[in-house]
Amino acid sequence: MTRTIAGDSVNRLLWRELRRDDDAAEEALWALNPGLAAYGPLLPAGVEVRLPNLERRSREARKAVTAWD
Repeated sequence: MTRTIAGDSVNRLLWRELRRDDDAAEEALWALNPGLAAYGPLLPAGVEVRLPNLERRSREARKAVTAWD
């Protein structure tokens, strides 16, 4: 469980807490917090949000894959 800070969006919250902003993480967060959408795209400060039980992403840089590799 965490609380939002002023100006948080779902993606920003997921990145700050889990270092993830992918579709699977977002879908899991919405499923745990069905009333969250009522706040709109920017969440007010102090809203309690249940975080999904997902692994944090590694901070290691990944090599980009291009069509020419």
